[in-house]
Amino acid sequence: MIPSRTSRLAAWLIIVGLLSFAAYALLTGAQAHSFDVAAPGYHYRFPEDHGAHEGFRTEWWYYTGHLTTGSGRQFGFQLTFFRRGIPPGQVRTRPSEWSIQQLYLAHFAVTDLEGNRFLFADKLSREGLGKAGAETDRLHVWIDHWSVSMDDPPSSRQRLQAATEGFAIDLQVSPRKPPVLHGREGISRKGVDPEQASHYYSLTHLTTEGQVRIGTETFTVSGLSWMDHEFGSADLGRDVVGWDWFSLQLSDSTELMWYSLRRADGSVDPVSSGTLVFADGRTQSLTAQDLTIEPLSHWTSPQSKARYPQRWRIAAPSMGLSLDVRSLLADQELNTAHSTRVTYWEGAVSATGQAQGAAVTGRGYVEMTGYAERFAPRL
Repeated sequence: MIPSRTSRLAAWLIIVGLLSFAAYALLTGAQAHSFDVAAPGYHYRFPEDHGAHEGFRTEWWYYTGHLTTGSGRQFGFQLTFFRRGIPPGQVRTRPSEWSIQQLYLAHFAVTDLEGNRFLFADKLSREGLGKAGAETDRLHVWIDHWSVSMDDPPSSRQRLQAATEGFAIDLQVSPRKPPVLHGREGISRKGVDPEQASHYYSLTHLTTEGQVRIGTETFTVSGLSWMDHEFGSADLGRDVVGWDWFSLQLSDSTELMWYSLRRADGSVDPVSSGTLVFADGRTQSLTAQDLTIEPLSHWTSPQSKARYPQRWRIAAPSMGLSLDVRSLLADQELNTAHSTRVTYWEGAVSATGQAQGAAVTGRGYVEMTGYAERFAPRL
């Protein structure tokens, strides 16, 4: 048995590390001087790049999707793993199983649309003693019994597993399109400073099958999922208070990713951008001049008192795209007190509208940060 003093020390180290964790964000250049910087010309290599990139300070693997049973019952889900590197100068110099070089965090949520319920849980752990980790040459990330992993080549199938007492998923997802690289020259801009960037790609069309458990009831499901993987070491602009992120999968087999970085004065940062993915896998980069998003209705959280948009009008005239996007359940707010300590909204949405002159429908996910409180790195 580990002495209680050692246990308390390990817990204290985790808390200290957590206080410096910039949830979902990339940290300042001053704090990240010992880490790699996302720079133009990065060349992806798959499947190796699905693994961890420990040269960069912050990294996440992000899965969302819509699932349906044979009888038509519908669910949404989110499963996200975060990795946070500790600067070498802050790592204990004496090797130990308790040494902390990487922190791992995870968010897990299921939206039960028929039951009108949103269920979520979060975790924090550290590498060492096998509690958490991420392999660097292939996709395998885990905290305790929550995990994502990829089959050995040539298969590209991935398995997602997470369970709490009240809800669980066990899903297999398979890409039907190649990885989509966001941004230009291998980087996704997050500010005007050259170091304010990340490497960011998505698997936008993942056929999905498996099981969802709600309470003691297990459902066999199938559907469509989305995966984001992003890594970098720099911070957002100082005047950015939060962001809105959209991932939409449309009935004509096109997909749209978009993120708007919101400034303190309510304007959208010009580096906001996105990608339109065509049915054949070709892509078109979108800038802040190409696409507009107009919130049309709102919902106020009874817990955080944050006022979140719930319906949006999205227009990209040059792409012939006009969409009405609606939340499928108002209360899809997460309060991640056990991990990143950020309150945000991440939920299942539907879409209807026009694409290249033809009527389309769709499903997707929207993430909104900075509404409950201004987003800021906790240094």
